Amino acid sequence: MLNPNAPIPLYRQLADQIADGIRNGTYRPGSCIPSEPKLVAEHGLGRPTVRQAIDLLVRRGLLTRKRGSGTYVCDPQQEVDLFSLDGTSASFAKTGVSVDTRILSPATLERISSQGDNPFSDQQAYTLYRLTRVAGAPVLVEDIYLHATLFAGIDQMDLGGKSLSAIAEKTYYLRPTGGKQSFSVSYPDDHIAGYLGVSAKTPLLMVKRWLHFPQTANGVYAILWCRTDQFVFSQTIGGTGYA
Repeated sequence: MLNPNAPIPLYRQLADQIADGIRNGTYRPGSCIPSEPKLVAEHGLGRPTVRQAIDLLVRRGLLTRKRGSGTYVCDPQQEVDLFSLDGTSASFAKTGVSVDTRILSPATLERISSQGDNPFSDQQAYTLYRLTRVAGAPVLVEDIYLHATLFAGIDQMDLGGKSLSAIAEKTYYLRPTGGKQSFSVSYPDDHIAGYLGVSAKTPLLMVKRWLHFPQTANGVYAILWCRTDQFVFSQTIGGTGYA
């Protein structure tokens, strides 16, 4: 059910509901989703709101419009947008494959030592270490730092297999307004290499990510180690896919 009193706009709620239907197989690749008039009647929404939701999913690459025919679910794409503000799990989920996240080190509040690019250097922050596997294969390790005040109490939550962006939005009412990333090719230490199933001599894509929120800049900082032999990691130029 859509909630008109929630802080999330109705078009976003509808878009998320349709996207969930795509992920769980209710709407399969190549199938036609309900028409706009049917969605209007089913959810009691205005047509502009429904159209906004569909437009968002078209921009995300989940749906495509066919003039005179309807709106169809796109075939899964084996490409992951690393700059999606939806979060890493959501970016992988858009490819239509099975995604599994494993917590390697639980969220812990600690004082961060001086670390160059880390905006939490010499401050307290929550730290979290996790592995993402796609169709059973390890593809990504994330070293994540979360603002101590914005994410207060996250160390008490069960984060296994859950989307951090969804938790931020639904529990803390936080949505990133922007951010930046840097890219380099580097060699992993033995721990990261072991988690990703590669040797320490295997070059990996290393991404540093800063996310900004209305309450503060650099509310999240993360270092991502990505295997590029199974997925193409991309960055959309000219927008993040959010509206």
